[in-house]
Amino acid sequence: MEFITKVAAPETIKADCVAVGIHSDGTLTAAAKRIDTASKGAVKAAIKSGDATGKRGNSVLLRNVAGVAAPRVLLIGLGAPGELSDRRYADAVKCAIKHAGSGSRELALAATDWAVKGRDDVAWQARVLVVAARESIFRSDELKSVKDDAAAAPATVTLLVGARDAKAEAGLRQGAALANGMDLTKRLGNLPGNVCTPTFLGEQAKKLGKECGLAVEVHDRKAIEKLRMGSFLSVTNGSAQPPRLIVMKYSGAAKSVAPTVLVGKGITFDTGGISLKPGATMDEMKYDMCGAASVFGTLRAIAEMKLKVNVVGVVVACENMPSSTASKPGDIFTSMSGQTIEVLNTDAEGRLILCDALTYAERFKPAAVIDIATLTGACVVALGDVNSGLFASDDALAADLLKASKTAVDPAWRMPVEDEYQDQLKSNFADMANIGAPGKAGAVLAACFLARFTKKYKWAHLDIAGTAWKSGAAKGATGRPVPLLTHYLMDKAA
Repeated sequence: MEFITKVAAPETIKADCVAVGIHSDGTLTAAAKRIDTASKGAVKAAIKSGDATGKRGNSVLLRNVAGVAAPRVLLIGLGAPGELSDRRYADAVKCAIKHAGSGSRELALAATDWAVKGRDDVAWQARVLVVAARESIFRSDELKSVKDDAAAAPATVTLLVGARDAKAEAGLRQGAALANGMDLTKRLGNLPGNVCTPTFLGEQAKKLGKECGLAVEVHDRKAIEKLRMGSFLSVTNGSAQPPRLIVMKYSGAAKSVAPTVLVGKGITFDTGGISLKPGATMDEMKYDMCGAASVFGTLRAIAEMKLKVNVVGVVVACENMPSSTASKPGDIFTSMSGQTIEVLNTDAEGRLILCDALTYAERFKPAAVIDIATLTGACVVALGDVNSGLFASDDALAADLLKASKTAVDPAWRMPVEDEYQDQLKSNFADMANIGAPGKAGAVLAACFLARFTKKYKWAHLDIAGTAWKSGAAKGATGRPVPLLTHYLMDKAA
């Protein structure tokens, strides 16, 4: 799908379909008024008949409208005037892509007059338009013998503008880069555990490095042992798949500029280990590497944008499997930091691999470290599938991430990570336990555990257990939080 801008009036554009917005009270957007005037009342007639209600999700396709160059006019419901939110704007774009008609290879969108609450930035509109459109056509058919039919989607989407606008064009380019990063994240997340192994992720990192100019290092078990990552290695004990420590470096700024380090949890399949998970929906534990996948996707996006920042991606990848060699509840291991950990539950494994990666991140003398992980079911209970959980040791870093989440339409909610919770991680036999009391502040305690390994830099943790994928009929990876992370880095570059 190609995205371009054109300086043209909606009634004169020579496209297969032109989409304009109408409101639920009968108010027409500027473009809809032009179509109505040129057609001598075709838009108002559709409203009067009750076919076009203007309500969110409603669309009506008019064919061969007199006075309009395009053979199809699509009326998109925007809801009440002044009530079009970020998310509803994206939904309106998806509606246009879906209902433009199977013969529409070029869709012209008169979307710059779709007034979004709190937004007056055409670059933002263009960026979100591309991401929404690309989301609507994404297919996970890589392993299908017969591919899904996506031929009905427009091949070209044209954003109509009143005058040549460099900001709109830049927004389209940024949106395409962001969508490419999200597509990579979704692809890796959706692949099954027998394909997307730690070794496979290492190979994908090398491929990404060649495509995007990243410096890539893939460390095997021997190298990980040399680093004394005992906590990370404890999770790998039950699996025949060898672990990988993957380091990807993007250098877009001067060497003197401290990098942002993104740390991704890459459990390519999580059975829970000896603390075995229930069988129902265990197939979805292939998504336990979505934190790692989001690091891949973010690096892809920022490299395509050529952002003037330095970023290091650190991915810790392994399986968590039950076997005669697997770690057992009650076992104690020494982390890379030298701190010892009593493993009371082997299904709380994400924090065990992340803690060593967070210690490893110290060597980069980072400006900030952000870890991303499908870490706790407790975060899903707290925030559902709308907000990612944000924990941070630094208020300014948290504020920057929350600002980026709003701009990106990739919401996050700040959660506490206070010292008062730390006592719940006490162990009689080691420096700490890997869990606290069952049923109490599980997401918070997981973050507090990680905080013990981040004292030397500014740190934030994103728990994406509720937002990284969808279940049910729409099952699939979402590509989140690539938009949040990318916008955060765009702000840093600016």
